[in-house]
Amino acid sequence: MIEAYFCDKEFTSKDFPEILLPEGEYENCNFNGINLAETDLSKMTFSKCIFETCDLSNARIKNSSLRDVEFKDCKLMGLNFQHCDSFLLSFSFDNCLLDFSSFSRLRIKNTSFKNCKLLQVDFSDADLTSAQFLDSDLSGAIFFNTRLEKADFSTSQNFSIDPESNRITDAKFSKMDLHGLLTKYKINLRD
Repeated sequence: MIEAYFCDKEFTSKDFPEILLPEGEYENCNFNGINLAETDLSKMTFSKCIFETCDLSNARIKNSSLRDVEFKDCKLMGLNFQHCDSFLLSFSFDNCLLDFSSFSRLRIKNTSFKNCKLLQVDFSDADLTSAQFLDSDLSGAIFFNTRLEKADFSTSQNFSIDPESNRITDAKFSKMDLHGLLTKYKINLRD
């Protein structure tokens, strides 16, 4: 079967009001305002694409390729990113809702999460070296055996990271949020 190939295209909700995104490869394409919630995007390739104000919640992305993909103002709840093709996997998130998603076991160095809501997100066994969690809410996020060296949490809120169960050398934290590193010790910190 020959897959469709799309390059330098703009897709809006007018293009796909009720039908599925055609299976294929998308390069340097922009997706704006498209509802792809619960859609099967398995085995599709997205290279240098931008998703803006799209809903991809609970989409199936098994063996999908996400290469240099930007998500802006998107709803991405319940996505299992660990099922993506790991070859050249790279993405960034700006003002996105990622609650209940999983990045477990992924090697996603330098990934940017800017102004994101990451409730109950699973980062266990992931390599997030030099990742940036800027102005993001990490309530209930799971960090276990996670590589967080040089990661930036200096403007993040509500994280709980056990320094004994994660690698945090040279990671950046705000003095105001050090309690997120001491949670398991049940210490009362005061100003």
